[in-house]
This record gives sequence, structure tokens and C-alpha cells, in this order.
Amino acid sequence: MRTRSESEKQVTEWLAARGEDMLELTGELVNIDSGSYDKPGVDAVAEVLRHFLETAGVACELIAIEERGDALRATVSGPPGNSPIMLLGHRDTVFGKGEAAARPFTVKDGRAYGPGVSDMKSGLVMNAFILAAFAKFGGAPAPVIGLFTGDEEIGSKSSRPMIEAEAKRAQAVFNAEPGRASGNVVTARKGGVFFRCDIFGKSAHSGANFQDGISAIEELASKIQAWHAMTDLEAGTTVNVGLVSGGQSVNSVAPHANCEIDLRYVRPQDRDPLVARIGEIAERCRLPGARATLSIQGEFAPVSQSEESKALFDSYVGSAADLGFQVAGEFTGGCADSGFTSAVGTPTLCGLGPVGSKAHSPDEYMEIASFVPRAQATALTIMRLGADDRQAANPAKHP
Repeated sequence: MRTRSESEKQVTEWLAARGEDMLELTGELVNIDSGSYDKPGVDAVAEVLRHFLETAGVACELIAIEERGDALRATVSGPPGNSPIMLLGHRDTVFGKGEAAARPFTVKDGRAYGPGVSDMKSGLVMNAFILAAFAKFGGAPAPVIGLFTGDEEIGSKSSRPMIEAEAKRAQAVFNAEPGRASGNVVTARKGGVFFRCDIFGKSAHSGANFQDGISAIEELASKIQAWHAMTDLEAGTTVNVGLVSGGQSVNSVAPHANCEIDLRYVRPQDRDPLVARIGEIAERCRLPGARATLSIQGEFAPVSQSEESKALFDSYVGSAADLGFQVAGEFTGGCADSGFTSAVGTPTLCGLGPVGSKAHSPDEYMEIASFVPRAQATALTIMRLGADDRQAANPAKHP
């Protein structure tokens, strides 16, 4: 066990006394509807966070995004000349308007409940309090940047460029996605590509002129079977058509249909062949006269554990041990913005937020007892990047 420095003690002890405050702020955020397509709601979450951060002495700026939630960038200054350290999190949820009123933030038997409580409003609060601690006591070996984005649940199409740009300048990225139900953090994730396919046929009366029609639904049905046949569980590849619509009436041959396709894969080199195969199936139509278009709606790169990321993970494990808890790394099939930061070569840790489970469901929860220790462990790991860990986690490619 490493002896904690005076600044480490100040930061961890201050965080230890903020548990109730963290929970209160989480409740405030959970009780704001902030579905990905609800820009006013996502921006309202940003305003609450900005007020908290600026009150704590953290400099903030809003980066305007026209259609989705604005990005909030928070900065705590640090020793000049050192590459910044990045805290990452998203404010949007998968839930629509009215969900927060239907099942508001509640606490029961050591768990907090509510839409987005684990994925990932408690993680946002954790990052905000870490930034506040560094603003109050210092101790970070470099500037610390908090990026709070607004469209992760729909592929981060608007946020991706700024996430990648910020990560390229950083020496390390800490993403506060929920900790696993096991208590572990995430060291690897699948990549994902999300497509829309539109099928065009020809309408006809389904009784009087059936032979004149070209059924877009029939064409789509055959394509769905071909796409699903690409799934290879042993290789970690899955293809799932999760949304389907089409047709104009029950007594018409369907002139149009569309679907949305979810591709997941493990290895970066698998991405292009799989995308090409999905495109081939879309393009080749079984019914004469049918045609199809395919577009990518969003995508995430996989998270792979490089040597530098492994060193960062080992440092986090050591910090957790010094705080009295054990943690391991875990692979997950879910995607996250950490895929973008990992893909640009920046050492990345994910799943650092409070422990939780059942995200995207009415049963989503967060383990309250994990809130403070997870905040302390991330803060301690950041502070120790200034010692022997920084060289392992900050290779020369980051000037």
C-alpha cells in the first residue's frame, strides 16, 4: 500500500464527506428528462452541471450544437507543459418525455433508482465532484478537462469530432460509464455500426392486381434472414435488425419498407469486411424491380487494451486497493464514447462510474455505497499520473 501524499489526503477526504451532496445532485439530474432527441432537456442537464462547477471554481464553456444537446467543457488548470487529463461522460438517456415524472429518483435499500441514474447521470456527478476537488485543493499533475456530451445513446454523431480532438491532446481518458454489477471496470468493448436500410418496391391492389406489385416487405424479409445469418457468437460478431416498418395498407402490396440494423464486432480489423457484407446484402435484391439504399446512422469503435491502457488500469487497481476495495477489468458487448478515445491511441479506462446495472430499463439502479470510493479511486489515479505512472500512460506520440 502506497502512503498517500498530503494533497491526495485532502482530495480523498473531501470526496469522502460529499456522499450526500453527490446523491442530491444525481437526483436533480435524474429528474430532468434528457432523451437524446430532447435538446432542451439535455441542455437543462448541462445548465445544472455548469452551475455546480462554476460555483466550485471550475471554468466552463458551452459548445453549441444545433440539433442535439450542446457540449459542456469544464477545465481545471494544472502544471503547464503537461498533456491534459480527460474526464468523459454523456448527459443523454434512452428515455422519452415524461419518464422522469413517471418514475422519479428514489432511494431504497442502498440503491438509487430512476431513468439514467446509472447510465450515466451518477457518473456525470462523479466527474463533476472530481473536478471540484481539484479546483479546491489542486494536486492534479496536468490540466483536467471534463467533457459532458449530449448524444452518445444515438452514436455521438455530433460529439465525436470534439471527443476525438480532445482525446488526441490528452495523456489519459477516464470515462465514467457505469461500473459493472460485479464491481469491475471496463477494459475492452465491442465496436458497433448502426445502419438504416430503405427498400423500394411497387404498390398494387393485393387482391385485384397482386401480380403488378413488388413487395418491399417481402424483399426486406429475405434480407433480414441474410443479415442475421452473419452472426457468429464464437467470434463475438452479432447482427440484429431491431426496428422494422413499411407498407401503406393491409390490402396493398407494400411499395416501401425500412429497417435499422445493429452490428457488433470485437476486432478493429473485422469492421470493414462486415460492413461490406451488410452492404452487399442490401444491394442485391431477390425480387426483380426492387431496389434498396443503405446508410450508416452512427458508429462506435471498439475499446482495446493497449500496453499504455493496461498500465493505466494497473494504476487504478492500485489506487482502489489503497482505498480498501478490489477491482478487476471486464469485457462488455456494449459500445461507448471510450471507443473513440481508444481508437486515436489515447490510454483509456471505462466503466469507472458508480456500480450499477439494468441500464435502459425501468429497473435501472446504482449502488450508493460505491459512489464515493469510485470517485476517490479515479481522483487518486489521476494524481498518481504525476509520478511513475505518467511515463507508462503518456507515450511520446502525444506531443
